Amino acid sequence: MTFEENNKAIYLQIADRICDDIMHGKYDPDTRIPSVREYAASVEVNANTVMRSYERLTNKGLIFQKRGIGFFVSPDAKEKIIIERSDDLMNRQLPPLFNLMRYMGITPDQLRDAYSNYLDNSK
Repeated sequence: MTFEENNKAIYLQIADRICDDIMHGKYDPDTRIPSVREYAASVEVNANTVMRSYERLTNKGLIFQKRGIGFFVSPDAKEKIIIERSDDLMNRQLPPLFNLMRYMGITPDQLRDAYSNYLDNSK
């Protein structure tokens, strides 16, 4: 796994990657995810770093542990991730974009058209 140089802690980047994998169907609800050691080996980090990621995901209710068996995806993990990421988009990411659009004179219609073109080209 390649980590970004963006001042975001590696354990947070790993947690985000696991959320991405859940969103894309790599890990379905109630299925086992790799053990801490397996995941640490696959991304070449210390197992303690992965454990911090798993603890974070557990605290958010996205994964759960079955003692002696491993970690599993919560049944409602995908819905929780969508809610969290939508909230982040609407409250943290979009306001600076809207500010930039206002300064550059980009209209909501232009944004809608650009988004429509994006959707058409990504099929």
